[in-house]
Amino acid sequence: MNRAVYLILLTALAMNIQGQPLSEKKINRLTERVMQEFNVPGIAVAVVKDDRVVHLKGYGVRSIATGEKTDEHTLFAIASNTKAFTSAALGILVDEGKLRWDTKVTDIIPEFRLYNSYVTEDFMIKDLLTHRSGMGLGAGDLMSWPDSADFSTAEIIHNLRYLKQTSPFRTRYDYDNLLYIVAGEVVARVSGQDWEDFVELRIMKPLEMNESAASFKRIKETGNIIDAHVPVDGMLQVVPKQEAKKHNSVGGIYSNVSDMSKWVMMQLNRGSYGSNPEERIFPEEVHREMWTPQTIKPVSTTGPYRSHFAAYGLGWELNDVNGYLQVCHTGTHAGIVTRVTMMPELRLGIIVLTNQQEKAAHEAITFAIIDSYLGIHGVDRVAILKKRVVKEQAEAKEVTDRIWAIVEAPGMKSAGEVDTRGIQGTYTDTWFGDVVISEENGHLRFRSVRSPRMRGEMLHYMANTFFVKWDDRSFNADAFAVFTLDREGIPVSFTMEAISPLTDFSFDFQDLFLERKK
Repeated sequence: MNRAVYLILLTALAMNIQGQPLSEKKINRLTERVMQEFNVPGIAVAVVKDDRVVHLKGYGVRSIATGEKTDEHTLFAIASNTKAFTSAALGILVDEGKLRWDTKVTDIIPEFRLYNSYVTEDFMIKDLLTHRSGMGLGAGDLMSWPDSADFSTAEIIHNLRYLKQTSPFRTRYDYDNLLYIVAGEVVARVSGQDWEDFVELRIMKPLEMNESAASFKRIKETGNIIDAHVPVDGMLQVVPKQEAKKHNSVGGIYSNVSDMSKWVMMQLNRGSYGSNPEERIFPEEVHREMWTPQTIKPVSTTGPYRSHFAAYGLGWELNDVNGYLQVCHTGTHAGIVTRVTMMPELRLGIIVLTNQQEKAAHEAITFAIIDSYLGIHGVDRVAILKKRVVKEQAEAKEVTDRIWAIVEAPGMKSAGEVDTRGIQGTYTDTWFGDVVISEENGHLRFRSVRSPRMRGEMLHYMANTFFVKWDDRSFNADAFAVFTLDREGIPVSFTMEAISPLTDFSFDFQDLFLERKK
């Protein structure tokens, strides 16, 4: 089927939809309401329909510190929406015959190893992109999150071998980030260019994404860029942007809604761009593979629409929305969340970039716009999502308040009253490195050697369990440290676990096993 016939059929299908798209004024009111309800300082929104940008606007402020306005050219970290660019880069190399989707990773990176040797031997390029490795959710992310961690790409590739399987290979979806770092290294070794150079030259340049950059340090003009915001004790705070000084293939791109609309139009046109259909970033067969289900996901029974399947493709989430294919992805950095959504049968694309980490904000805007095209009326997405957020926050507060009540209860020994001399010392984990527990000014302290922001006070909870209260309160990631004692009662190791159910999964404390150094 040629492209002209394909577009005619899609247009005819879309004409059967009885929806009335939201007007510019309604999108404006919707976005302003979302900013107020979810305490988001700045949002940028783009809507692409039938190869045209029908809405493109910034709202609010780039930073509460400066009050400068957000516009359609304001740069945001798109975070994990970068993953689709990494997938596209590999697709270009597949098209050029420089590798195949089923090429073994060890053919490109001989030192690549995972915990089980049989998984290593059969691990393909495609497996790097599909979250089915058998490693647990966010396994090893503390090597790159928060971004003060100083692990090199070579160290991360080496340390993958220490992360145990939590499910059989290719049987379960567990989102990971580290394998996209490996994918970026594959691009570099096969192309002979850094991942950043390749993406900017082969994707951003032809699409004329002239204001975007493959990493923070490569941004040409930094005068119009957001600050990241995190609510701490109910008040917004500006937090350091994750500059992703390395490992950019997993989440390092900075862009704006103006440039991202060009990326979305190319995707909706299955790899072609511009007025000449022969101009392509990648061929249709590569695009088709990216949007083909690779890893099956559980279907949500509580989602906003009727869905019958959910899957992950190559850098894209895939599911059906009331019978229409939805292709989307989200991205999260500390203080930033983003969403790119496409409904190819409707020739519709929606981009929402925000400078606060409440994902309900981008969901409310996206769902309301989708509703308008599907003819869904009388559903208040903002109110529904606000109710969910309030419920989740209340449940998390109940958990953390209960822990603090125990820690601060009258009669409980404070950390200063507990004999911590046996606990103090240096502990090491095979992939995370050394953690030093020491007394400083009468307080027991936790300090990661390789991730400088991971430090905080240790408070006694009960028995052999301590509570780690991070100095950086924007983490929302306080954790238990549970010590194992030898027969003389001396601590020899400890494990960790997050306390709040809202802790970001990239704080993968559960993967740590810290043993006392001899």
